[in-house]
Amino acid sequence: MTDIAAQSAFAAVSGDVYRLEAPLTFATVGALRNPGLALIASANTELTINLEAVPQVDSAGLALLIDWLGTARARSCQLRYDKPGETLLSLARLSEVEALLSGCWPRRGRRSGVA
Repeated sequence: MTDIAAQSAFAAVSGDVYRLEAPLTFATVGALRNPGLALIASANTELTINLEAVPQVDSAGLALLIDWLGTARARSCQLRYDKPGETLLSLARLSEVEALLSGCWPRRGRRSGVA
């Protein structure tokens, strides 16, 4: 993934809400890290990254989300991940890091269609 493609992978939805439209994999996280950090740096106190359009995720993508979360917390910015896919949720559970991210996305115990 080129730097230009990584920059355009974040589509502004509204205010401090962005939709990530790229895979979160070992092949892409290097390019996506800095654009994500730039969004965090420019956010006031809250930032939401919608993950609904992420077509593929692996453990490197999960690690990147945790990295962004740590950066946001250090800046006193509340970072939320909206609409994570089932693969990401499963990876978080299997990696035993779901607790780190539990405040970042709603639990999926009930299927209400609202995330």
